[in-house]
Amino acid sequence: MAISPQAFPPRKRRPSAGAFMSPKFSDQSLLRCLLSICQEISSLEPLRFLLRRTSLSMIRKTNLLSMLFEDLVRNSTAAFSPSALLCFQELYILLQRIQTLIEDSSHGSKMWLLIQTESLANCFHEFTLDLSTLLDILPIKELRLNDDVEEVVSLLRNQCSRSTTKSFVDPLDDDLRREVCTMLDRLKSEIVPDHSRLSKIFIRLGIDSSASCTEEFESLQDEFQNQTEEKSKSQLIALVGLVRYAKCVLFGSSTPGSDLIRRKSSSELGFPVDFRCPISLELMRDPVAVATGQTYDRESIKLWIESGHNTCPKTGQTLAHTDLVPNRALRNLIAMWCREQRIPFETAENNKGLVNAVKKNKAALEATRMTASFLVNKLSVSQSMEAANGVVYELRSLAKTDSDCRACIAEAGAIPLLVRYLSSDVGGAQPNLQVNAVTAILNLSILEANKTRIMETDGALNGVIEVLRSGATWEAKGNAAATIFSLSGVHGYRKRLGRKTRVIKGLLELAKEGPEHGCFRRDAMVAILNLAGEREAVARLVEGGVVEMIVQVMEGLPEEAVTVLETVVRSGGILAIAAAYCAIRKLGCVLREGSERARESAAATLVTICRKGGSEMVAELASMPGIERVIWELMGVGTVRARRKAASLLRILRRWAAGLDSEVADEGYSQVVSSSIAATTTVAG
Repeated sequence: MAISPQAFPPRKRRPSAGAFMSPKFSDQSLLRCLLSICQEISSLEPLRFLLRRTSLSMIRKTNLLSMLFEDLVRNSTAAFSPSALLCFQELYILLQRIQTLIEDSSHGSKMWLLIQTESLANCFHEFTLDLSTLLDILPIKELRLNDDVEEVVSLLRNQCSRSTTKSFVDPLDDDLRREVCTMLDRLKSEIVPDHSRLSKIFIRLGIDSSASCTEEFESLQDEFQNQTEEKSKSQLIALVGLVRYAKCVLFGSSTPGSDLIRRKSSSELGFPVDFRCPISLELMRDPVAVATGQTYDRESIKLWIESGHNTCPKTGQTLAHTDLVPNRALRNLIAMWCREQRIPFETAENNKGLVNAVKKNKAALEATRMTASFLVNKLSVSQSMEAANGVVYELRSLAKTDSDCRACIAEAGAIPLLVRYLSSDVGGAQPNLQVNAVTAILNLSILEANKTRIMETDGALNGVIEVLRSGATWEAKGNAAATIFSLSGVHGYRKRLGRKTRVIKGLLELAKEGPEHGCFRRDAMVAILNLAGEREAVARLVEGGVVEMIVQVMEGLPEEAVTVLETVVRSGGILAIAAAYCAIRKLGCVLREGSERARESAAATLVTICRKGGSEMVAELASMPGIERVIWELMGVGTVRARRKAASLLRILRRWAAGLDSEVADEGYSQVVSSSIAATTTVAG
């Protein structure tokens, strides 16, 4: 299958000087290419805030050079000498380099441009030297130019000759660079930057709003990915910290809700089934394979293993080892899909490099700590909900960044302040504030140490549960469910959460009543799946109606519903098996029409139900028309596990038909299940 170039992520690393090549065209085609690139450079705007004089001078020189090629294209018919042709080829390479430098400098980070001012000025100076040399050796006489053009070329040659003494750096630019470097050095000594000086620097660079600050922050992160030298990476990460701090202290809060819009639009897209993590049910960012061959998102499976599990979540098999092998082929496919759908996709490797650089950089760490302290102090004195909303949104965004930010925010005392805004009163008066507060707590909970802080903060857990049960928006409820999932990653907290009836009811209500679009129901299903790992929690889930909920949502969320049901019947005992009786026909439908992954889970669930539930369960399945043919098809085209489970299911059906029950539940177990089924049916009637 052919793949379009647009499917791949954009180029980040700039080409080296040796990467440019002259096209192997005819003489006339080469002249037209030279004229075209000269016109493109001439149409560029000079750098606006830094190196303006230098870039403008280079653009003007290129404009003069275009007159030469315009005359040659219009009048030249004879072939050129080898020396002239070689000059033209070298000029084309030089013009490519000039164009790339101006465009990159125009669209990149202004802060990094400032730090690199001297280096970039030297680059422009080298280009001028190269242009001067090429014009000196260009055989002008044999080109038979008209007098006016020849005079222009002579003028251009003189201009280049006068510029060969040394590179030019604007003294104001150099002073500004020194001031920023001094500010970074003072950050290392834990000295808070002077806000008035910081404001003047940012205004001089054209970073004069929260939006432009965010754009600068993203440009610095992109530039970080371009670099290979540790010194440059260290400088960049320090600048990231400074820009983040300046954004908060100079320009206040961003517009709350922009992240909500972005999340909603991406969640409404139908992710390909194989791109979803079986645990979190979200798009995988760093897919890894475990010992059983199943693939999960690294963060989710790592959390599963660290929580004390030694089995594969999908198959239930004991893991021979806990090594995680990167699934690079799948990651590349996901990256290509995200590129096509215009969804931001950063691999864990890139993020890991950024996080590690922050940890090693004293200035960046101190800037992060100062930013967190500034925001927490500002929140503590906020007099209105509107003011608090902006600060909470900034904390939410900062907590999303990395583990150091999460640690700094929690250490500054943000969690008790955020708890204030989880109440129903706040949700009724300012819904966005409640959403931002619960999402900030969700982002903080990703750090393991913060899970303990949240669970031990008075009112924090109850506040999250209150949002889950009666949040003002589905977004708030969904993020509360995601927080429950995150906290349940710790085994002791999972037990504690599973004992709370309000948690169980809240999750079941969200899964059952949440809107079909968006990821809110999935957030609830994932949290339920995690709690179902505890036998005591499964009993409460069954009593709360988890099976009935699964039956209700199975058409809309077949994969998620079947995965939860598989876990419930595997560890839920007699009551779970009995309750699953009403789901058998739904599972049969998934077995016939579901996705590959859903069919696999449905087959595994039916095997457990039939083996433990007795002949009544098998009879219910056998009564479905064409079920054996469906099972036969799964044995032929399903996954390895699906084929194995389908074979077991077919064997159970045939032994039941022959009156042999050795592979289903023993008589006593079966009688208990039958009684439970009868009781359930009576109550339902």
